[in-house]
Amino acid sequence: MTVTFTSPDVIAVQPLGEVRRLSGADALMDALHRHGVEHIFGYPGGAILPIYDALYRAESRGWMKHTLVRHEQGGAHAADAYARATGKVGVCFGTSGPGATNLVTGIANAQMDSVPMVVITGQVPRAAIGTDAFQETDIVGITLPIVKHSWVVRDPADIGRVVAEAFHLAASGRPGPVLIDVPKDLGTEDFDYSPVAPGTAIRRGFRQPPGPAAATVAAALEMIRAARRPLLYVGGGTIAAGAHGALKALAERFRIPVTTTLMGKGAFDERAGLSVGMLGMHGTAYANFAVTECDLLIAAGARFDDRVTGKLDTFAPRARVIHIDIDAAEVGKNRCPELGIIADVGQTLDAMVKASSEDRDEGRTAAWLERIREWKARYPLVIPPPEGEISPQEVMVALRDLAPDAYVTTDVGQHQMWAAQHLRNGPRQWISSAGLGTMGFGVPAAMGVQTALPDAQVICIAGDASVLMNIQELGTLAQYGLAVKIVIINNGWQGMVRQWQESFYGERYSASDMSNGMPDFKALAEAFGVRGVRIDSRDRLVPELEQAFRHPGPVLVDVAVRRDENCYPMVPPGKSNAQMVGLPSHPELAATTTRDCGSCGAITASEHFFCPVCGAKL
Repeated sequence: MTVTFTSPDVIAVQPLGEVRRLSGADALMDALHRHGVEHIFGYPGGAILPIYDALYRAESRGWMKHTLVRHEQGGAHAADAYARATGKVGVCFGTSGPGATNLVTGIANAQMDSVPMVVITGQVPRAAIGTDAFQETDIVGITLPIVKHSWVVRDPADIGRVVAEAFHLAASGRPGPVLIDVPKDLGTEDFDYSPVAPGTAIRRGFRQPPGPAAATVAAALEMIRAARRPLLYVGGGTIAAGAHGALKALAERFRIPVTTTLMGKGAFDERAGLSVGMLGMHGTAYANFAVTECDLLIAAGARFDDRVTGKLDTFAPRARVIHIDIDAAEVGKNRCPELGIIADVGQTLDAMVKASSEDRDEGRTAAWLERIREWKARYPLVIPPPEGEISPQEVMVALRDLAPDAYVTTDVGQHQMWAAQHLRNGPRQWISSAGLGTMGFGVPAAMGVQTALPDAQVICIAGDASVLMNIQELGTLAQYGLAVKIVIINNGWQGMVRQWQESFYGERYSASDMSNGMPDFKALAEAFGVRGVRIDSRDRLVPELEQAFRHPGPVLVDVAVRRDENCYPMVPPGKSNAQMVGLPSHPELAATTTRDCGSCGAITASEHFFCPVCGAKL
């Protein structure tokens, strides 16, 4: 091995004796193969044709498989979900101009949710760049705010180094998308290609955060030992770090309840007694009460997102905060912690578990856990009685019972929140657009998961409005025989928009009713070559779902549900997490569900220690 400086900004280590005469496109395929790429999602076009020509040769050698999507956005979402389900870097292709711009939403989605992805776009020939040539766009400039880094390859000799650097950056530190723009003529140019070994092209100045210092770990454990009402607040960084084992060990050792964000679902077993489910705008009542009353909040791989915190200055108002995150920019961004630990979440939790091996449960949290059990009994997630039309919650319970080990993708809206509330998922088995909230994510995401894990059960939970945004990917499911099961929660609305219009806009339902012009989803699926099913009666719900799940190919199940069902509980905008609407109001509990704060008059849950608005003792 030898160290060579291949650019002013990069040190690359290259194996010796492997120089070959290749085209730029063939060199790109070789570099991708060396980085373990097995699946690529993409759509060809003029500027990327040399790369697709080389891809043809790479596929014939058995190096990788390409999935032809029906829209570039679908390819980006498929690569995104492929990465979430496997922990590997997802890869997608698009041509120049509209092909590249069609990828933008998928790139932004991956950036918001910290998903490792390498996006490769074709570009007009080098001599035509800047001339407004046919299908020319400055995709590097367009995507600058939503990638970790990007490259326009001007010299084919840089291909090996750029690919190695791209994969290293996408997967290192806080994961995220990167983009490589390849001019068309570079793909056909022959040159002496020197491969670059994976993991050896590192940009000058790049620093992986060090492991947690022993003194910092000790300080965190002392805070935990002193707490009587601790709470673990767990985000997607815990899943990215593969830290679910250490999280479980730490929670059980100190008997700490665990709440997760939408991105953190699956990091902790939600069937366990220590789980309080998801917190935030549509989180469980008991999770939101717990975060309001805790005296120590341990944030692991979470970023204090606005959908989690509600009114920020009332979030965990009585708590000291430990914040563990690999990204220094997140620590102190929204909430200043008493102890910030900038390190890999998995390494940090592992270190805390090892350093506390002599600790034993001394009952410090017994009263706290009993209080949470009372909240769970008093404020459960409500499933409407089985009367009249099917309720969305009934569908979620049926899916939970019939497919407990499925990988679940979702679109965005009410159905997403009902699924998050009621389903119980393992690590990497919950795949949903969280930060960007991208409608149309679910079907192509399921496509990516099923491609990565052909023997797994994959279910997409969709809304009737959002599924239409990438419905063309039914053609991809049919072409490749991907056994995805799509379950549409069909209420004829943009459901979450309608709920907000009902609650905050005087029931003025502007442009949210989707019933006029809605397709026959069963017939539409069958037109693509996908089996279609329509369920509109309760007695057919479970039998039809069972039959769909037994079918060896893709199935679309359209379930007609109540049009006016709202997703509760809900934290209204500008309110504390403890000031939820839609809490269950059992007659025997009605008198004790809420009360007024004597200091500021805020209405809150009856059993709070402190007012979540002004902090006064209740």
